[in-house]
Amino acid sequence: MTSTDPAANAAQTPSASAPNGQATMQAPRIISSAADIHSVLAEFGSQGTKTTAVIILALGGIFMDAYDFSSLAFGITAIQEQFGLSGFMTGLVNASIMVGAVIGALFGGYLVDRFGRYKLFMADMVFFVVAAIGCAVSPNEWVLIAFRFVMGIGVGLDLPVAMAFLAEFSKLKGKGNRSQRVNAWSPAWYFATGMGYVIVLIIFITLPYEQHAILWRIVVGFGAVPALIVLLVRRRYLAESPEWLANQGDLRGAVEVMRSHHNLNVELAPAEERETPVASAAPEKGGRWSGFAELFSPRYRVRTIVALCVSVFSTFGYNAVAYGTPLIITTLFHQTPLITIIASLVINLGFGTLGGLLGMSIVNRFGTRKITLIGFVIQAVALGILALVGIPNGALVLVAVAMLAAFVFAQAGGPGANLMNYATLSYPTRLRGIGIGFNQSVLRAFSIVSLIMFPILAASLGTGVFWIVACAPLAGAIAVGIVAWDPTAKDVEHED
Repeated sequence: MTSTDPAANAAQTPSASAPNGQATMQAPRIISSAADIHSVLAEFGSQGTKTTAVIILALGGIFMDAYDFSSLAFGITAIQEQFGLSGFMTGLVNASIMVGAVIGALFGGYLVDRFGRYKLFMADMVFFVVAAIGCAVSPNEWVLIAFRFVMGIGVGLDLPVAMAFLAEFSKLKGKGNRSQRVNAWSPAWYFATGMGYVIVLIIFITLPYEQHAILWRIVVGFGAVPALIVLLVRRRYLAESPEWLANQGDLRGAVEVMRSHHNLNVELAPAEERETPVASAAPEKGGRWSGFAELFSPRYRVRTIVALCVSVFSTFGYNAVAYGTPLIITTLFHQTPLITIIASLVINLGFGTLGGLLGMSIVNRFGTRKITLIGFVIQAVALGILALVGIPNGALVLVAVAMLAAFVFAQAGGPGANLMNYATLSYPTRLRGIGIGFNQSVLRAFSIVSLIMFPILAASLGTGVFWIVACAPLAGAIAVGIVAWDPTAKDVEHED
């Protein structure tokens, strides 16, 4: 609650705009409660370069998540041949990272609310470094599966904390708001996936043909390098989320971060003028396992269900089409490895990144719900055309690849981007980590099924598998069409 003194309130009134177009403060804003912290951050967000560094680091974590998820996508055919894997074992190698991600997300969501964003953010890169090196030197499929599982734990831990940072270091409305910055995870994801294929292409061209069997090891092991860089840089620039600190009753710590990292002119009220923070009992309310039950309380139940629908149905298609692009082009379209690499690179780096950037730019105008609905519809149409085309010949190869590109473009700008908006911005700070973690754990559980089943279905049904995959975006469109909840620019903090 802000001061009740009219003079003080007048002094705290922000000016219309700063030179960069953002609202700014004419005089210090006095902080006397957790509600004041939430209000100031919702209105002003960040005006400092250090917060920009925090956002970049959070996206750096997303980059590593995407790279590690996709680094094995091209090499899975070589792994299958090298280790003599059946369709089921090939799916298991793919899905092992998801099993780890289920566990990592479930516990990561709890831990990020219980112990804070900063501590968990500093820890998870260790998993990436160890796992990347372990995967690169794996002597057999079981060791590879084990280290992919460890890698998945790192991914599961990282996503809840990265999303929390993107949301909590941003303002509610205007340029650079929470919806836009949370949506930024999508172009970062596809840029990382595309760069993975750039690395594959460079190594494919420069490595002697007789050594192509180790190409996947080099690509996977390279993931340790950016992980180490992000880990070292994080130590210098990261700070705890002031919203989380406020929820723990640490107003002094929150004010210090707002001054040092957000460049906000705020001052802590004298001790006798501070309210007893409403969220001072946050370690008892939030960050406990009971928080999972609250996701299905009357206030949040519908939001949780629609967030799950968007996540599950969009990820089913993503795992089958975007993650499985090399398998589709090589096995179902019968193209050469070089064409497979180039097509996968263009689809992810070009169409995926552009789709993600477009989704960021229009989310304020159209809202999360509408963009998600349109994206699902485009995906269903693209998959239907792929099923009708069948095994492409001649010019139909371009049509089939164009449909893959359209699917990825719609995913990156629609449901693939906005699943994080639903999962992140539907809950207040005290439940955000648990909400994201639960959403991601369910998402990854369904990913396990899709990653294991898609190679099997593709082998038995051929291009007819696209009819089955098309059911996922259709179901997603129906769910989003029925449920009217849109988290864009919603101030969920003050619902408490």
